Amino acid sequence: MFEINLEEVFNREGSSIKLDRAADLSDIRQDDRVLFPEPVKITGCIRNVAEVVFMDATIEADEHTICDRCACDLVRHLTIPMEHTFVTALENEEDDDFIVIPDMVLDLDALSREDLLLDLPSKVLCREDCKGICPQCGKNLNEGPCNCKEPVDPRLEGLLSLLDDNE
Repeated sequence: MFEINLEEVFNREGSSIKLDRAADLSDIRQDDRVLFPEPVKITGCIRNVAEVVFMDATIEADEHTICDRCACDLVRHLTIPMEHTFVTALENEEDDDFIVIPDMVLDLDALSREDLLLDLPSKVLCREDCKGICPQCGKNLNEGPCNCKEPVDPRLEGLLSLLDDNE
């Protein structure tokens, strides 16, 4: 947990805080795999412009994951923008354009964790034309074709016996 006191930024127009942090998010896992074993870099600025507190920052991280088609290991470099507007209170509780910080203390690690997880894709591929693995033998088809025969649709197996009889 890395907390930043934003009281001065909220109370003084034109004030700002520079962000340059390496956050440890190695507890984020997927199937017993640590997704971010190296520290995640957060850089940017939080500033008060016309009595509105803005955050303009970037998360840079290397995600260690596997391809969803061929199951090979891969490391993807991510650059994720973090753009938020902070307020101390809201009149309309359903307005999700703002992040409410009633005590003027921001947990930067929690916010960056949330932004990072929300930006992860639902499907990860090692490359766009990944061929995946053979469903019969499990060979990675990106490395070349396998020697498996095409499976016969079970509904047509009876017709196959007619072809065998004529030969």
